[in-house]
Amino acid sequence: MERLQKVMAHAGVASRRKSEEIIAEGRVKVNGEVVTEMGFKVDPDKDEIMVDGELIIEEKKVYLLLHKPEGYITSVSDPKDRPTVMDLIPELKQRVYPAGRLDYDSSGLLILTNDGDLCYKLTHPKKEVDKKYWVRAKGNIGEEDFSKFEAGMVIDGRKTAAAKIENVNYVNNYTEFAITIHEGRNRQVRRMCKIAGFSVVKLKRVAFAFLSLGSLAEGEFRYLSEEEIAKLKNVG
Repeated sequence: MERLQKVMAHAGVASRRKSEEIIAEGRVKVNGEVVTEMGFKVDPDKDEIMVDGELIIEEKKVYLLLHKPEGYITSVSDPKDRPTVMDLIPELKQRVYPAGRLDYDSSGLLILTNDGDLCYKLTHPKKEVDKKYWVRAKGNIGEEDFSKFEAGMVIDGRKTAAAKIENVNYVNNYTEFAITIHEGRNRQVRRMCKIAGFSVVKLKRVAFAFLSLGSLAEGEFRYLSEEEIAKLKNVG
């Protein structure tokens, strides 16, 4: 942690003495809050500092791929004090948040970042970013039933986009299959299965755009490579 005026001086805003005057005049914001206190300490790698509305230091962008287990809320906090995906990540200098959601009782691939522009791009329906899930449903789902997924179903008064079904496998009284969608409405896959007359026993996101879980175990995460980040920014 460093004094705000020192960080401002190093960023080329002004001398330390002049920076103190700028702070006293209420022209500096740290993480969106005006700071007038002399000696206020900041973390240059974490805090967002603005002078006269202009960003002088922007926190370092971080991109993580997490294999979320069941039983975790996809949120930075939970009013019911349930475990969140943030409990699976060690404390970082940067404040990351999930790009999209995975249900409490679902598992699989989740991206966390502090890049708001990329987060919007990855989650906005108009970008049509593919999300692939592995599903185990109770009962034997036939070809006629799967055609409903591929034709689209009405949820909350709106028809879903066509889903892609593949890798169908029958195990005892269960049907396992992969489904690819790009909308990501609330509990969409589960609700589509319910409309078709089947209940989901297991649901796991196995791919997001071109990214897959690979050998990443449940509860583990990894940093995305520079190549993967660049490719994600060109998705959609």
